[in-house]
Amino acid sequence: MTLESSKQTAAVYRQYAPDELIDELTLWMVSGVGSKLTQQLLRRFGDVRSVLAASVDELQTVSGIGSKLATNISQAAVTCNPEKLIEQCRDEKILILSINDSRYPEQLRSIDDPPPVLFVKGTLQPSDASAVAIVGTRNASDYGRSQTRRLAKNLAQSGFTIVSGLAYGIDGEAHRGALEVNGRTIAVFGNGLLHIFPPEHKELADEIANHGALVSEYAPSRTPDKGLFPQRNRIVSGLSLGVLVVEAPRESGALITATAATKQGRKIFAVPGQVDNEFSRGCHQLIRSGAVLVETVDDLLEQLGNAVRTVQTTNETETKVIIAAETIKPRENVTKLLTPAELKLNETETKILTQINTTPTLIDDIISETNLPPHQVLTTITMLEIRRIIKRAESNTVIRVR
Repeated sequence: MTLESSKQTAAVYRQYAPDELIDELTLWMVSGVGSKLTQQLLRRFGDVRSVLAASVDELQTVSGIGSKLATNISQAAVTCNPEKLIEQCRDEKILILSINDSRYPEQLRSIDDPPPVLFVKGTLQPSDASAVAIVGTRNASDYGRSQTRRLAKNLAQSGFTIVSGLAYGIDGEAHRGALEVNGRTIAVFGNGLLHIFPPEHKELADEIANHGALVSEYAPSRTPDKGLFPQRNRIVSGLSLGVLVVEAPRESGALITATAATKQGRKIFAVPGQVDNEFSRGCHQLIRSGAVLVETVDDLLEQLGNAVRTVQTTNETETKVIIAAETIKPRENVTKLLTPAELKLNETETKILTQINTTPTLIDDIISETNLPPHQVLTTITMLEIRRIIKRAESNTVIRVR
């Protein structure tokens, strides 16, 4: 393809893809330009367009770029075909998010080596900033499977999104636990989104896309390669506030995820297991190194409860998520703080919750103030208890937890 014909083809696609995305995909498609090198190039040249316009000599001033790679970058506008990739994603209903897109997950953007481009099937929501990764061995025991599903369900009911890798064993149970209670879950692929791996999880992947998202940093047609999976683990932890390892041997991909999480400043949790089970040794190693020992969801909520607060402002329709409550600066337009679970309440649940104080509140008063049928109030109160937003103070009173 000549430079002129490439420009003409690109013009057709710019009706639904901005020039910036065309440029970002062009650089991303150059073999050998990964996330870290992309950051170095941007620090040197300022923006992607300037990188693509740089001369071979200028490009070689960046550490790690030799003459061959510099030549490939300088010729990318001719040799790469981002328009075809955009068309494929449009046909497959796959969203392309560059790191400069406002919809790109803020937590992931903050890590040292964020993917320059994400491919998403399903939806990412602001509430997904309140996420916990659950990982572990593919060869999970019945104990590991049951504990994973229990904790995933409880976290999802508490308003957290569950992130994992769609693999056999612990990953699959984490996704299923969230889905079982209609919670949100995100699966991070180590290959393209058009190749479900393992293939036996095709139905599970479809369900995740309907209740969350499938995410990858690789082009949709990229086939599975075991060498890619360790790299994807940094995305699993990068999307999350913390990583829970349920069952894992000492040499495990789950421990790679935990290591990435530590470097990213995320919290590490581990479920203890039988002392004579090799698949418990990775978890015990993490606990000895300072990971939080987890027996119930309360052990997680105690650590994560104040890690995220969501600020709703009066002049913005979009919800902004701010990690670490202490970083919130006072602003005149802040109206209230919401916990992860509160973001997902329906109209009736919200109406009832507004009547519940941080001191004991009579259920009879809630019924009177909301003018709702008693059975509806009682059912809703039970659901709010399950989500750990409120708790019973006495037989006929409730109290708001946060």
